[in-house]
Amino acid sequence: MVELRGLRGKSMSHWIKDFPLIIPVLSAMVSIGLGIPTEGWPKGIYDGLGGILSIFLVITVTAICEYKQSLQSKDLDREKKNIFIQVTRDGKREKVSIYDLVVGDIVHLSIGDQVPADGIYISGYSLLIDKSSLSGENEPTNVYEENPFLLSGSKVQDGSGKMLVTTVGMRTKWGKLMETLNEGGEDKTPLQVQLNSVASIIGKIGWIFSVLTFLVLMVRHLVVKALNYEFTEWSSSDAMTIVIYFATAVSILDVAIPEAFPLAVTLSLDFAMRKLKEERAFVRHLSACETMGSASCICTDKTGTLTTNDMVVDKVWISEKSIDVKGNASEMLKSEISERVLGILLQAIFQNTGSEVVNDDNGKNSILGTPTESALLKFGLLLGDDFDVQHREFKILKVKPFNSVRKKMSVLVALPDGRVRAFCKGASEIILRMCDKIVDCNGEPVFLPEEQVKRITDVIKGFASGALRTLCLAFKDVADTSIENSIPDSGYTLIAVVGIKDPVRPGVKDAVLTCLAAGITVCMVTGDNIYTAEAIARECGILTKDGMAIEGPEFRSMSPEKMKDIIPRIKVMAWSLPSDTHTLVTHLRKTFGEVVAVVTGDGTNDAPAFHESAIGLAMDIAGTQVAKGSAGVIILDENFMTIVNVVRWGRAVYINNKKFLQFQLTVIVVALVLHFASACISGSTPLTAVQLLWVNFMDAVGALALATEPPNDELMKRPPVRRGVSFITKAMWRNIIGHSVYQLAVLAILNVDGKRLLNLSGSDASDVLNTLVFNSFVFCQVFNNINCREIEKINIFRGMFDSWIFLGVMVGTVAFQVIMVEFLGDFASTVPLSWQLWLLSLLLGSVSLLVAVILKCIPVERCN
Repeated sequence: MVELRGLRGKSMSHWIKDFPLIIPVLSAMVSIGLGIPTEGWPKGIYDGLGGILSIFLVITVTAICEYKQSLQSKDLDREKKNIFIQVTRDGKREKVSIYDLVVGDIVHLSIGDQVPADGIYISGYSLLIDKSSLSGENEPTNVYEENPFLLSGSKVQDGSGKMLVTTVGMRTKWGKLMETLNEGGEDKTPLQVQLNSVASIIGKIGWIFSVLTFLVLMVRHLVVKALNYEFTEWSSSDAMTIVIYFATAVSILDVAIPEAFPLAVTLSLDFAMRKLKEERAFVRHLSACETMGSASCICTDKTGTLTTNDMVVDKVWISEKSIDVKGNASEMLKSEISERVLGILLQAIFQNTGSEVVNDDNGKNSILGTPTESALLKFGLLLGDDFDVQHREFKILKVKPFNSVRKKMSVLVALPDGRVRAFCKGASEIILRMCDKIVDCNGEPVFLPEEQVKRITDVIKGFASGALRTLCLAFKDVADTSIENSIPDSGYTLIAVVGIKDPVRPGVKDAVLTCLAAGITVCMVTGDNIYTAEAIARECGILTKDGMAIEGPEFRSMSPEKMKDIIPRIKVMAWSLPSDTHTLVTHLRKTFGEVVAVVTGDGTNDAPAFHESAIGLAMDIAGTQVAKGSAGVIILDENFMTIVNVVRWGRAVYINNKKFLQFQLTVIVVALVLHFASACISGSTPLTAVQLLWVNFMDAVGALALATEPPNDELMKRPPVRRGVSFITKAMWRNIIGHSVYQLAVLAILNVDGKRLLNLSGSDASDVLNTLVFNSFVFCQVFNNINCREIEKINIFRGMFDSWIFLGVMVGTVAFQVIMVEFLGDFASTVPLSWQLWLLSLLLGSVSLLVAVILKCIPVERCN
């Protein structure tokens, strides 16, 4: 057998091992073994052969779905891994795809990058590498001249550096490791576990009914023999009767086994993942989609998630003046500040930067680096200075790159006249505390009095309240050259306060409002100061009247009891560390039972929070490789509304499987009770094995119809499903029991008194009645499939005519039923029906629509 390997490493042989499929296969084989001696050849194999074909169809459809999903996953995975990195090639710095990397390239590494190839360290500052993915050791390693080796797959935890590529592709250490690993199957999703649990319970009930049926029939047979005084006389006809009883018990067991359950989950997840791909969300794990549907809290960072991460300098405070940077920045600033002050400002911008100005093929300048660095560098270029000239004249002695803990970047520079100068930039509150002087209007350092510190603080607050990210630039002349390799932490001279605008992404506010309406709280965790964070949060609709904003240091200093009191009200956490996000997520999950989703844009150290959360989401372009490697979902279009779409589809997957389960359980209850009662009363069953297998296949097709129902707006107007909630709700039980009672009543009346009521006579009256019972049963399921589109709402037709899959399934089911009855009589044990009886079957089935309306008027708890 050719195995079709699916997304979870499954094959056709794997599906044959699934419990819901074992019993039908065994019963089909038993049916063939019993059918040949009782009914002869070839009629005796019809029931068993039909069963085997039905099971094979379920296995094949499932395997094909998973195989297609595997191909799609490989394409998406290649797209996800098509990372663009910064390299120096032929003397020019440029961005290239990781697939185009060649030996001899010089790769530029910064915090959050994954090392793309094996190589040798050339230069850098405080480069700290996490090799845990290769060696399993959690302790990071410093890389420098004496320890120069860098391995593919490791991650940059701190610092920056340049690496000469020596090995690429599968020849790297990481590539060889991947070759030795066989791709393992993914664990079952929570929804699959729940449905498998339901299937197991139903299977056990089926076993009980099957055994009871066999015992009742045997006792009935023994009692009859005893009453006729034939208890001691046994013949071959008695043996054949026992065989028939056994076959009847097996057919009842076959009815109770829901072999379409695995197919329903596979179809719904496959459909949702394909649709989410079209909506620019890459789901890396099957469980991520349905988990997102249960999300009750979203913790998101600001930069690159709520904002565009396309930064530009908007305001500058320098020489006691606040200047809006619009139009010709160079002419405006030159007219407002002295040339010496401008020179110090440009030194602070060009020397203390992790970005670089490069010339493209058209001779135009472009900037490579982080958005914040690039915004400052672009501002410096607008002031008319030359980046290359500055870097040739100054020599950088030491660098401390920016990270989320220090919240600042410092450099030590040798000036052309031999002096040594330190430059520092970073979070305004931190840099301002490091300064005891300020540059006056003539460019001279003067004492910074406390009153002026308060005025500068007010300027920072004013910038931040206008939703600007604020940075302070400072410098210090180092007189003692003997400590030239030590960057000072105090005694700086403040140069300027810069306000950088990072526009809010379009549609973020609408997306946040949609989340709030869906019962999902949104909390923003950012490293910016409290004023900027509050302004952005208000603009996005996150900071509501009953919410509160808090700073990371205050949060960290709280006792567990105090945290427990305020965490439900926290909407904004500013000036935070990655550990704060981890602590917040941990408390939300463990203390309050929230299903937390963590979203990051440019975050570099959110992997611990991802691990603690129910699901992590990362932005594709703004997100670092560390974040994307730990995330369950990658947002390819970097649109916050796409996150809402993931939630919507996650809820759709959950509710669609509840719809299918309601439909499937109704079929099972009706068929099980009908066959058990009929077998006990008459010693035979109203439906043949082939007819039952057609019904089972119809269930599988019903799974396709219900599992591919697209999400509707109503899904985002109800609270999320809490963990521990029963998968089968009271509303579902109401519908299952109500429809089962109606169908059993109709079928029982037809089965018991159908000949008299319909004036059926003649030698084929019994065959006509049995066919009518079968036809009516099928039409009841067809209309009940329509009923199951809505578990609570009365309008079951909403959106149905927009779903071509659902309509196609319904039309195809009816068409094949006509073929079964009218043209496949020998195989299906049916006879052609008159148009009046067809109309009666249709009418009996359609009455279930009215039954659904009546049932939904009975109040029960809200369906989750």
